[in-house]
Amino acid sequence: MAHFLFNVVERDAAKGPGLREQAAEFLRVRMWGVDADERHGKALATGDLALIYLGAREWGFIGRVELASAVHDWTPSEAEVYPGDSPSGVLLAQVEEWDPPVPINAVLSQIDRSEGARADFEAGVVRITAQEYEIALAVAAGRAPRGETWSQGARATPWTLA
Repeated sequence: MAHFLFNVVERDAAKGPGLREQAAEFLRVRMWGVDADERHGKALATGDLALIYLGAREWGFIGRVELASAVHDWTPSEAEVYPGDSPSGVLLAQVEEWDPPVPINAVLSQIDRSEGARADFEAGVVRITAQEYEIALAVAAGRAPRGETWSQGARATPWTLA
């Protein structure tokens, strides 16, 4: 199992809804677009975990997901449902949204930044370490109300994968 950031950058939202609204749509349909030339796209596999990150002016984590598939071209039925314009991507098995978002600075303050962790990057998929992933979860859990699920409108703590 590998760990990633799925980054929504301003260029993705330039012609439509804002960053958060766009990400929420992807999470709602349990699909995340990944272009064929994405640097870490071929590394994505079923069971991998990813944090959902809003770059640009937002700079915060809004949730986490478990992948239900590797990157593939959307089937005709998937393409019909997918709200973005990427011709390929991954399906999501589990989705958890965080509201309010977890600020990147709260996470970065807990990470050894000598490895290059930072707030801004252009890549849509960024590989992170298991430790960086766990630190982000710990920061988020410190702010999460216990026992509620995303379907109830709040973060779930702990995240239970079914």
